[in-house]
Amino acid sequence: MSVRVNPDLREELMGFGGDDVSACMNCGNCTAICPLSKDSTVFPRKAIRYMQLGMKDHLFRSPEPWLCYYCGECSDTCPRDANPGETMMAARRYLTSLYDWTGLSKRLYLSAAWELGLLLFVALIVGALFLFLHGPLVRDHVELTTFAPTAWVELGDWILAAMLSFFLLTNAYRMSRAILGGEKVPLSLGLREFKTLLIHGVTQKRWQECESPTRWLKHLLLVTAYATMLLMVVVFLRWFQTDEIRSIWHPTRLLGYYATAILLYVTADAMISRLRKREQIHKHSDLTDWMFLILLFLTTLTGIFVHAFRLADWPMPTYIIYVIHLMIAVPMLVIEVPFGKWAHLLYRPLAVYLTTVRDKMKAAPAGTQASAG
Repeated sequence: MSVRVNPDLREELMGFGGDDVSACMNCGNCTAICPLSKDSTVFPRKAIRYMQLGMKDHLFRSPEPWLCYYCGECSDTCPRDANPGETMMAARRYLTSLYDWTGLSKRLYLSAAWELGLLLFVALIVGALFLFLHGPLVRDHVELTTFAPTAWVELGDWILAAMLSFFLLTNAYRMSRAILGGEKVPLSLGLREFKTLLIHGVTQKRWQECESPTRWLKHLLLVTAYATMLLMVVVFLRWFQTDEIRSIWHPTRLLGYYATAILLYVTADAMISRLRKREQIHKHSDLTDWMFLILLFLTTLTGIFVHAFRLADWPMPTYIIYVIHLMIAVPMLVIEVPFGKWAHLLYRPLAVYLTTVRDKMKAAPAGTQASAG
């Protein structure tokens, strides 16, 4: 079988934050020490070899970069200081850009001006919508649902959710086609193993096999907090954003407090760790890594101010900080979730699911896949 070689692949990957892979002598130490490298999915050695040889198509079809949870052990023990962990991180950024049919991911990863510009552009659109289309300003007490009618905000939430789902799912389809090689999956097998996608999507439990149980716990808490807040502002907005509830002990408030506390702690902890650069995984940071954390932290912080000003019954500060809150949150969701680092929340568990399905298809006796659909 002929293999098409891209001689510029190494340089392309360096643009996505990877080190020069020519430093790797393919000793296999990284693969031997990685607790997640096993069976049919061995890494980082195989993926790095693809990069060295310019085998772009093989790398595109490879799930291995997503099965790496970047504990940093491989980089710590590499005899050539080739930093295989960061190389796999760069490969994930690169693959994200290949899955994305819009081309925006590539622009965001390769240009700080594009990322900051797009975030600012969406923020200005949100601000302009409120400037010209807000409801009546009640100045003697807070009426946030009059200034920003819940029905309109709710409609905007659902439109936003539909857009994000469309971009993420179409890109995920391209990823699935690549990893499965266009092979059709038997419907019964796909449905039977769907639990794998759900379990790993919620728990990321493979992380427990790494030498970083606390990192797995932080990630799990982050996912639960993010999911809780997403449900509150999209599905249960009518009960969450209401002027009728003033008690801080209402169930919707308590759920919000849980999500807020976790989001603040985890994002602040990650930013401090990146500044200190003590852990291997935080010694190198791309702009997209920082934006991922900064925007989530600021969204949470401004949400706290919105709640505090409402409880204090300060009308104008409440309306102003609410608009600022959405000018941060909406660009984060529109730009960073489908096209930036947040996409890994879907791609990583999807890679686990696809490799599980692929391996079972290969292991199945001949003739048992006739019902593929």
